[in-house]
Parts: sequence; structure tokens; C-alpha cells
Amino acid sequence: MLDKLLITGANGNLGSLCRRRLGHLAKLLRLSDRSDLGEAAANEEIVRCDLGDKAAIEKLVEGCDGIVHMGGQPIEATWNVVRDANIDGMVNLYEAARKSSVTPRIIFASSNHAIGFHSQTTRLDAGSPVRPDGLYGVSKVFGEALARMYYDKFGIETASIRIGSCLPEPKDHRMLSTWMSEDDFILLIERIFMTSNLGCPIVYGVSDNSSCWWDNRDTAYLGWRPKDDAEMFRAKLDAEQARPSADDPRAVFQGGLFCADTIHEDEEAT
Repeated sequence: MLDKLLITGANGNLGSLCRRRLGHLAKLLRLSDRSDLGEAAANEEIVRCDLGDKAAIEKLVEGCDGIVHMGGQPIEATWNVVRDANIDGMVNLYEAARKSSVTPRIIFASSNHAIGFHSQTTRLDAGSPVRPDGLYGVSKVFGEALARMYYDKFGIETASIRIGSCLPEPKDHRMLSTWMSEDDFILLIERIFMTSNLGCPIVYGVSDNSSCWWDNRDTAYLGWRPKDDAEMFRAKLDAEQARPSADDPRAVFQGGLFCADTIHEDEEAT
């Protein structure tokens, strides 16, 4: 059991899931977000914090032996927004981990959008080239590289999870390949904290889908065996919506519509 597990972005979809289901991993959950997190439960501590505040992040990380980093900008946005949360915020977090009196093991919520421009006919493993599909995807590539450097230079272990589509059920046909059940996600986090030697792996966050594009053989040592398969939702999706045409980005690229999005420009100050 961990002494103190920090969950950043604890008000987001996945952060709130972690809050509900990871209490058994630590004596204390330290929960952080920019917005209100409500009342703390018996084994919770709530710290309101912005990832861009370096001094505050150092206080937040101090004493934590585990970090589940779900905080940051979760979708495509302007560069200023992405940079502040996902670039500067990552540097602040890892610098805080380096300076902490306890060296934490970190889970970094990366994304399938780090490899989104790969074709859906291509099977990928952890060594496949990155092909980000937007500024958000670029920030996740940066985060993976930063985690690797802090492991090589300072021994801070991180598992970068390239999360596919972690939802109660897939929303479209593309997600039949990218879906990860909530149960499989929680099981993965448990295994990451339980394994004796983590290192700095890249893990594809995906269930045992029949139509999966991703190969996790390089991280078999974690002992993670996802149990669910999105195939059980195929008939429902077929009945509810038409499949995308062959030239639709949702049927061509692993990143789907992110690949067709434009660059979101910051408004110039007036």
C-alpha cells in the first residue's frame, strides 16, 4: 500500500473515476484540481492547485510516493492553453518530483493522439514512431519524452498510458478498436503500482478488443490482462448509427477526427 497517492485532475472524467476506485491503494488520497472537489472523504485530502503554479505544485507533490497524473488540457485547443497545462505543467510536476523528499512512481495520462496519424491498417507497439494528430497530441509526445528523461537522469519511474477511449461504452465504430473499459483501466493502474520494477514503459490503454490496433507485448511484465472486449457493443452501434465512409478520417486514421481538425489559433490581444 502507498502512503500518499496524488491524483491530479481529480474533477475530470478519468480523475473522478480514479478518486472513486483507487482508495484501496493508499493510506491517503491527495486530490487536486483547479475547480471545486467538494468534501473530502475519510482517507482524502483536497488541495486546489493549478499546474502552472510551480511553487504550489512542489508543495502538492511533496511526500507523495505515487502520482496518477490526469490533470491538464484534455482535448485539442490553442497553443497557449495546451502549453500552459500540458508542457509547463508537466515540467513543474516532474521538477517537483525530483525535488521531493520521496521519489514517487508516476502514471502519466498520455493519449492515442500521440500516434493518431497512423493508418488504421497499421498495428503499433511501444516502439512505433510517434505521429501526433494535433497540438494536444504533440503535448503528449512531449510528456512521454520528459518522463523518459527524468527516468534516465533521475530514476523517476513513469508508466505513460496512451489512453484510447476510456468510457462506459464506445460511442462510435472507431472506438470498437480504441475502447478501454473502466474496469480494465483501474486494473492497469493497480498493476503499475504493484510491479516491483516499473522502469519507464509506454502502455497502450485499451481493452482486449477483437479489432484492436495496438500491441502491448513490451509491457507484458506488468501482468496486466485486460478482460473486456468492445465487440459486445458492435450490434448496438450498427443499429444506432451508420458506419463512416471509407475516406472518412474516422475510418482512415487511428486518431479519427482529430486528424481532420485545424490548428486552433490564440486570439491576439487588442
